Amino acid sequence: MKKLIDYINNKVLVKIASLQTASLITRIIAGLLTSKAVAVFIGAEGLALIGNLRNFVSSFQTIATLGFYKGVVKYVSKFKDNTVGLSKTLSTVYYAGFFSTIIVSFFCYFQAEWINNVIFPTYNNYGYIIKIFAIVLPFYALNMFIFSIMNGFSKYKILIIINIIGQILSVSIALLLIYQEKLKGALISVVIAESIIFLITLVGIINRRSLISLIRIDRVSLSFFKKIGSYSVMALFTAVLLPLVTIAIRSYIIDNIGYKDAGFWEAMTRISKYYLMLVSSFIALYLLPRFSEINDTKEFKKEVFSFYKTIIPKLAIGLFIIYLLKKYIVLAIFTNDFQPVEDLFIWQLLGDFVKILSMIIAYQFLAKKMFWHYILTEAFLVVILYTTSIYFINLFEGVKGAVVAHFVSYVMYYGIILLIFGSSLFGVDPDKNS
Repeated sequence: MKKLIDYINNKVLVKIASLQTASLITRIIAGLLTSKAVAVFIGAEGLALIGNLRNFVSSFQTIATLGFYKGVVKYVSKFKDNTVGLSKTLSTVYYAGFFSTIIVSFFCYFQAEWINNVIFPTYNNYGYIIKIFAIVLPFYALNMFIFSIMNGFSKYKILIIINIIGQILSVSIALLLIYQEKLKGALISVVIAESIIFLITLVGIINRRSLISLIRIDRVSLSFFKKIGSYSVMALFTAVLLPLVTIAIRSYIIDNIGYKDAGFWEAMTRISKYYLMLVSSFIALYLLPRFSEINDTKEFKKEVFSFYKTIIPKLAIGLFIIYLLKKYIVLAIFTNDFQPVEDLFIWQLLGDFVKILSMIIAYQFLAKKMFWHYILTEAFLVVILYTTSIYFINLFEGVKGAVVAHFVSYVMYYGIILLIFGSSLFGVDPDKNS
């Protein structure tokens, strides 16, 4: 544990943790406030619709930006003192992102009614919400482009300020819209929230206007596009497919059980998301760079089991406390009408526990760029999550089946992860044989 604490103090906190912590806490508070407002002014039915729209927005934002964010940060950081390399990076990403964003925006605008029917089944016509999303999407893409440049140049202080101000602005607008327009206001706030931050991010890049001259169409590099492609595909695969599968599951609940139960499931997944954000960000801060440094099986095994020994008992205690306080948590975040959510806690918490166990090992895929391992295991997870959800929803004849499926899916996923890394984690160390 001392090694972990020393590493964080010496390497992580100085550069990144302050940014992550500040933005994370602000994001969680913003999420809690909007969840409470939705529960009070709209109810469970509205929460289900908002959940579908949020998943759709998340997927199509990632498609529009081609999942370039992490790759851009890496290469901007690498080429920040190399004008030619930086120019190729910015030019390639900008023009590729520009064309993909325009295509996605046009598709969403002109297919708004069809999209409406998919994500808002048997409900009112909200095609105009999709059109608003199409119009503001380019601002989101520009925001992510600028944000990745600033991150690549290690402008952590300004990023903290942008995150905090952006979240405060977004939640303020969301609360105002929900109060005045109820469901319609909540839906509008979902599609415009991320794009609003562009106005603040723009201020942060003003002192780097010289970078604009580096963005030239003749500097677009196909070879660089191929290099960044693996980051793109890995980001796109999970960030696009998982929200779409979630929409499919939620829509199935709506069609077969009802909007209210779909809203209860959305409430449970929101609660889960809040504490998982804290845990996963901490794991990513330490494990991703640590796994990148490790080059032999023995060190990997030692790091995984060391992390399990120090973190997992604390995680188990934390989840148990959440279970004991479930009644008060539901009441604090939502209202008395959401009492049925309490019955979903046990399976959701168990599923999240196994999810974190698997996540700790699976970070090796990203650290070592194990492309096909990542793609195939994520594909397995997506398929099994959908099929088990349909099966257990029908078996239990209720939304409880969705959280049972969550647990079963991650147990199976964890089993696959252990099979892949079995020899590394449980094999006999070479030195012990000698």
